[in-house]
Amino acid sequence: MINIFVVDDHAIFRDGLRVLIEASDDMALIGEAESGADVLAKLEGLQPDLILMDIHMPGENGIEVTRRIKQQYPDLTVLMLTMFEDDKSVFAAMRAGASGYILKGIKPNEMLQTLRVAATGGAVFSPQIASHIMRWFTQMATLQPEPAVELPELSRRELDILTLIAAGDDNPTITEKLTLSPKTVRNYVSQVLKKLEVSDRIAAARKARQAGLE
Repeated sequence: MINIFVVDDHAIFRDGLRVLIEASDDMALIGEAESGADVLAKLEGLQPDLILMDIHMPGENGIEVTRRIKQQYPDLTVLMLTMFEDDKSVFAAMRAGASGYILKGIKPNEMLQTLRVAATGGAVFSPQIASHIMRWFTQMATLQPEPAVELPELSRRELDILTLIAAGDDNPTITEKLTLSPKTVRNYVSQVLKKLEVSDRIAAARKARQAGLE
């Protein structure tokens, strides 16, 4: 069962998500909040598998709240929800540690599939958002090469995990390729991110490429 917490200041949108999630056999809505302060107060004692976080809310925006949540709960998956697809918000959300960025206009069946992928450790983005990311990487490729970096001391297995992360594999794929349990893979991924001093898989993959890890 995928336990989900929704943060959005629009009650009608939360109601729609509640109906969608509760109609699914493999998901449960375990909490709701309408502001950043509200979610931070309610999270203690709950164990959601992922949070759906609106970006534009009264008080602290969703990106700042995500950064605070990831500092306190580094293994918690956060997906950003928004009506907007501007580059600034996309990359700010990624730097804050979000595992995905999806538009509110997404179709219900696509939303459910997105939640399932995110809950298993995958990075998810709406097609429009993915195009922003690809355009950014294309632009970066025309600039001077990134300086090489040295990786911290990683075990052989951690290097295997990092190599697969850099290849774009999600946790279930890594589990299958390395014949490990899902919990073991989650622990390895968390340890790799910690040693690399990054908050998300995208930053880890970038460091791996800078270090020449193929």
